[in-house]
Order: sequence, then structure tokens, then C-alpha cells
Amino acid sequence: MGNDSIEYFNRYTGKVETEEIYGERFLRWTYGNPIGKLSLEGVVKRSVFSNWYGRRMNAPASRGKVLPFISNYRLQTEHFAEAPETYKSFNEFFYRRLKPGARPIAAEKDVAVFPADARHLGFQNIHEAEGIFVKGAKFDLLRLCGGDEQLAERYGKGAIVLSRLCPVDYHRFHFPVSGTPGKPQLINGALYSVNPVALKRNINYLTENKRYYTLIQSAEFGPVLMFEVGATCVGSVEFTFSPNVPVRKGDEKGYFKFGGSETILLFEPNRIRLDDDLLAQSKKGRELYAWIGDRMGTMAAR
Repeated sequence: MGNDSIEYFNRYTGKVETEEIYGERFLRWTYGNPIGKLSLEGVVKRSVFSNWYGRRMNAPASRGKVLPFISNYRLQTEHFAEAPETYKSFNEFFYRRLKPGARPIAAEKDVAVFPADARHLGFQNIHEAEGIFVKGAKFDLLRLCGGDEQLAERYGKGAIVLSRLCPVDYHRFHFPVSGTPGKPQLINGALYSVNPVALKRNINYLTENKRYYTLIQSAEFGPVLMFEVGATCVGSVEFTFSPNVPVRKGDEKGYFKFGGSETILLFEPNRIRLDDDLLAQSKKGRELYAWIGDRMGTMAAR
């Protein structure tokens, strides 16, 4: 990734594209300017700031932002379940539903799918993720797991997929595999941005942010650990599934309220073979853009 722009590979166009960053000026000032960094630590990373912004996005007056946002970022309104004019607030538009069939789910039993519309990084071994944003920076798995040494050891040599949702994306997240999910576990933390502008300064913002994790017991892929990571201006994470009730891959798991956010998937060693284009782009330090339900990888031979 270049210093000034964020590039990603679009699986559907087959081209490297440049991200239009929502709130770019504020983001670069906050994480790159000495005064901005003071505001980051004093105000921006704290939940009170994101809760305040979330209330603004819930207010009826915020609905006036919906149509300009759709126009500015050229969103595909034909996929929306409701007409853009019907949303009562910006947040209601933000966690919108899509029409049935707008995101086909890869049907093959041995295939895992992406959990969200996002820009994805995937590594066959989690240690390959070290240095992806900052040379020499280590991804702290133990911290991500809230200090749970058993979890960190279990997934320490397994595959990882990081899926970054931008404000322009569909913000509901889904199950990547079929199986039985447990109850989400909360790990409290700060609310830093998960945009590469921030992660280039410190990749472990991902492991410091407020997050939930759910263990999904899958017949095909073993125990899969799925995290939902909050970020700056994310008012909350809402879950729409029932714990301990079997799900099919592609079923909705929940949604993020306003802001950029991230999901992280962890697989035990030798459980999944991630797709070649995901691995190739990630090796270059470039995210792969793909939709929820699209193929992410296949069962590994055991």
C-alpha cells in the first residue's frame, strides 16, 4: 500500500482500485498530526465520542445525509431491500438489509464464504500477517483473545482472515461456515479506527479495540473463532442469531451501527485452504474486495 493512497484488488473487475476514504482529512489528521494524536488518545478512541456520534446518526435530521452519501459513493441501490427515501435516519440506512439473492452464497459443502462485504486479507499461517501494515510489527494474538492462552495456542499456527468494512459497505455480517455458534463473548477496549491509515501506525489497534468473539463448531472446518471488532464511531454491535442453534453458512449473524469496522476469522491449523487470489493479494500487502457469500476457501485435506 502506498503512503498516500489505499489500494485494493477488486475480485469482480479484476483491477487494482483506490479507496475513497470516508472522512479522510480527519482520519489522517488524527493519526498523523501530533495535535491530532492528542485528540485521539484524549477523546476520539473513547466510547463517549462514538456514542455521541452514533446518537447524531440516529437523529431524524441525519436522514438528509442519505441521498448525498449514495450519490457521492455511487452505491448500488438496486440491491437495497428498501427504497433510499424510506430510511428514517442515516444509521437505519447504514445497517440496511439487501434484497434476497443480492448476495448469492457459494453452495458447495466444502467451501467457506466471506462473512461480509469488505476488503479482506488472508494468511494461511497467522504469523505471515506480521509486518503487513508496519514492517516488523507483530500481530498480538494473545491480546486479541483477551489474554486467553488456550485460545491463542489453539489458533497460533492456523489461518486468519481479516475483513475490513468501510462506511460505504453493507454492514451486516454473516456466518462463514455452517455449524453451531456459542454465545458471543465481550472483550472491552478502546475504539480506534481500523482503516490502514491508522493500522500503519499500530496494527494492534485491532487487538485493543472493543470486540466480541463467538466459537462456531463446524463439521467441515472444525471450531472457527469469529470476532466482530468495533471502531471509531461504531455505536454498537447488534447480534441477530440465537446461540447454540445450528446455522447455515451465509445466515445473518448481526450488524454494526455507524462507522468502519472489522471481522476476524481464525481457523485451527490444516482446516482450510484459503483461495489463491486472497493469498496472492495479501502477500503483496493489498486487500481483496469481495462480497459476503463469495468463496473464501475450501476444506483442507486432513
